[in-house]
Amino acid sequence: MTDHLRLDTSGAIARLLIDRPDKRNAFTQAMWEALPGLVDAAMADPAVRILIVQSAHPGPFCAGADIGEFATASGDPAWRARNQAAIRATQVTLARAPKPTLAMIDGDAVGGGCGIALACDLRIASPRARMGITPAKLGLVYPLHDTRLLVDLVGPAQARRLLYSAMLVDAAEALRIGLVQQVAEDVVAAVDAYAASVVAASPASQRATKAIIQRIIEGAHDDDATSAAGFDAAFTGPDFAEGVSAFMAKRKPVFG
Repeated sequence: MTDHLRLDTSGAIARLLIDRPDKRNAFTQAMWEALPGLVDAAMADPAVRILIVQSAHPGPFCAGADIGEFATASGDPAWRARNQAAIRATQVTLARAPKPTLAMIDGDAVGGGCGIALACDLRIASPRARMGITPAKLGLVYPLHDTRLLVDLVGPAQARRLLYSAMLVDAAEALRIGLVQQVAEDVVAAVDAYAASVVAASPASQRATKAIIQRIIEGAHDDDATSAAGFDAAFTGPDFAEGVSAFMAKRKPVFG
């Protein structure tokens, strides 16, 4: 484990805090290896409804990989394989987490740091945010899974634009091309408000919807027996019963 990552849970909201401000939250190998376990812990907590990934301090979200460590260790093929596996595990664990995930970006999200944000379901940024994926500055190649996350969000042409140039885009441009879903001056308040709306909604609907969207991303084009069964099962679930009861009584639903 590492002192630079921690999980802070309050009620239904878990926050994965990146805490290495002296290095702009750059990730070491130990941090890459620790992050999937923290995500899994949040997902396993029945009280948690949403995971927010953010810096523990105002400012940079994550500057990507620790280039100092990378320059020292990358000559070792075994270290490179371990590093690639850890980064992939981080991206896949976040991207396939069964509960909603949200990145709060109040500064730079660069390289692998941008990749962490892209692996979350949604991104809310402050006007101070900048985002970019910059392997072209180092003569490196971005992995296929990570590149797919970018292409799925912004399309092939914008992905080429960003990756070929290693450019950083500001918050307004990130919003325009779909890298982030909201820009708010008070990013903390915006994130808290969105998290509250997630907590108030049906967890059963959210889990099923997330699974359906993931299947669409992976190439599904139409309903099959699995999706049809999920649609039908919802009508006999407790969340549907509570939703209908609340609607009829003109009150807000309280989902378990």
